[in-house]
Amino acid sequence: MERLQKVMAHAGVASRRKCEAFIQEGRVKVNGEVVRELGFKVGANDKIEVDGIPIYKEEPVYFMFYKPKGVLSSASDDKGRTVVTDYFKDVEQRVYPVGRLDYDTTGLLLLTNDGEFSNLMTHPKHHVEKKYIAKVKGIPTPRQMRQLERGIVLDGKKTSNAIAQILSVDTDKGTGIVALTIHEGWNHQVKRMFEAVELPVMKLKREEFGFLTLENLRPGDYRELRSFEVQKLRKLALDEK
Repeated sequence: MERLQKVMAHAGVASRRKCEAFIQEGRVKVNGEVVRELGFKVGANDKIEVDGIPIYKEEPVYFMFYKPKGVLSSASDDKGRTVVTDYFKDVEQRVYPVGRLDYDTTGLLLLTNDGEFSNLMTHPKHHVEKKYIAKVKGIPTPRQMRQLERGIVLDGKKTSNAIAQILSVDTDKGTGIVALTIHEGWNHQVKRMFEAVELPVMKLKREEFGFLTLENLRPGDYRELRSFEVQKLRKLALDEK
């Protein structure tokens, strides 16, 4: 079940905000009844009409995108900045990012028009692992790595166990390259975890999402996920840990 305005927007009726206005104006019917409630949810078999014209849900699509630096993980921006969906102008469906990567973070980002799939991929109870490569200021110590692996308290809540590995260090410049694998996606989580152990992040890239990698993609490139990859991601999310 998804919110009515979300389904309308994904079907290309208008922006979500305009769809909300249509609902409040009494221009939308679900199964023949006028709906004015913005929190109203609809399922796959519900019949939706706008101004008497039936709308149809889009076929779900799933993409993997190599997000460049300096791009917002959003479908729009009121300040006119570049957003990830600017790279999907030739895609007929209205897609949106699954979770987010920070403005200055690069790497693997999923986009879809399937809300249920997006929730599966982002909810922390579903242990879909994400691997990040961070260039940090400072030479990581075994103690700092153990702290990262055991979890860091952020805003009074401890992160789950992680996998941390030192890939290289530059003693002359006083920097290190660290791989960190987590399954949550809290706001600025990776950067805050490193800050908590006094290793400020200088560069950050998400290299893996579950079993997906950036192989054969360059910044700004995307490819559609194969059906077996989508099913494998669903299974990965739903398998109990």
